[in-house]
Amino acid sequence: MIEELTKSQALLDRRKNAVANGVGVFNTATVSEAKGAIIIDADGRELIDFAGGIGVVNAGHCPEPVVAAIREQAGKYLHTSFNVVTYEPYIELCEELINILPHGEQTKAMLVSTGAEAVENAIKIARQATKRPAVICFSDAYHGRTMMAMTLTSKVTYKYDCGPFAPEVYRLPFPNVYRYSGERDEATFVKDELKRLHESALNLVDIKSVAAIILEPIQGEGGFNPVPQKYLEGLRAFCDEHGILLIMDEVQSGFCRTGHWASWQHYGVQPDLSTYAKSMGSGLPIAAVVGRADIMDAAAAGSIGGTYIGSPICSVAALATIKYMKEINLNAKALEVGATIMTRLENLMKECPEIGDVRGIGAMIGIEFVKNGDPNQPDAEICAKIVKGCSDNGLIMLSAGTHKNIIRILSPLVITPEQLDKGMTIFENEIRKARKK
Repeated sequence: MIEELTKSQALLDRRKNAVANGVGVFNTATVSEAKGAIIIDADGRELIDFAGGIGVVNAGHCPEPVVAAIREQAGKYLHTSFNVVTYEPYIELCEELINILPHGEQTKAMLVSTGAEAVENAIKIARQATKRPAVICFSDAYHGRTMMAMTLTSKVTYKYDCGPFAPEVYRLPFPNVYRYSGERDEATFVKDELKRLHESALNLVDIKSVAAIILEPIQGEGGFNPVPQKYLEGLRAFCDEHGILLIMDEVQSGFCRTGHWASWQHYGVQPDLSTYAKSMGSGLPIAAVVGRADIMDAAAAGSIGGTYIGSPICSVAALATIKYMKEINLNAKALEVGATIMTRLENLMKECPEIGDVRGIGAMIGIEFVKNGDPNQPDAEICAKIVKGCSDNGLIMLSAGTHKNIIRILSPLVITPEQLDKGMTIFENEIRKARKK
């Protein structure tokens, strides 16, 4: 007797036949509807979402005020192109971004559709503002998959046979305390890494040609690595010394994930330009570059943006999302969710030596798996087993890191205590099972 395919498997088979193989499959879950922190798959099975659409639904799936705003705007107009016909939602959203993400005495913003577009435009703005060509980025960085963004991205698996890449891009090691500090304490490690940064002016690139340094204060795809406080302070001082603009990529870390609108607010170190997307629009394609007004205005008319910049539908979705985040105090919820997760994982570390490190800020938390307690022996195999085991038991999770040995938790921040407890219990059980195999 031939077993009948589930609706989910049938959908995945259709995907395989119709969709290009290069489109990644990070998890084999399907969806028919979603609400809050729950996804209902094509077979009606209820799944707890710890992936959040790769950090896109901090405010939950389909928040009612956002859905209502989208419906209302859809009945008015869908597209005019802001370059051609000006509309209020674009301007109102920029005003809101300036309010919650001030960059100095005067701030300006621009809207695009994706995080990669935001990065591309931030680099163009920085080059025009400084009249310099070079950009410095970091190892384990992820900034997108368009040409400049892909060049800045570190992970080779996103770049196979895609070259030649953009010129004048230089890379430094990210100051990953867990992986690289060895027997040094954090203060000594950071001091050594800042020395490496200053030496880059002599042995990496003519520092007078550097327009910008770009980094994620908390790396996303690279493994949820938070930059050390003193390093970021030293980086800011280095940029000021050499007339370099500091760009912070907050695409994954922004909009309440760390308990702040942007993670740079946690550090108290202000960038010159910053980029946002993902949870800003609750799933609609909207992104932004925010920065000091004098720098933003350095870009020549028509040199930044595009046809779909700040779609009216996406702009009202973002405005409704931000309003909703404020009303339910989502930043505070992130700290509560993060504290619960961190406490449980730190307790689990005591019985599971395979967990090398648990780290993060707010509810942006990563768990690194290694062999023999060695940061330089990443264990991708156990990580894959855990992700699959969780999927089989109704929990959607994602791995991360250059070696795919890190699991990141990106649950919607509106997750209920009961859902969070159930999800963490599944996760903990799968870790225990995977280490015994």
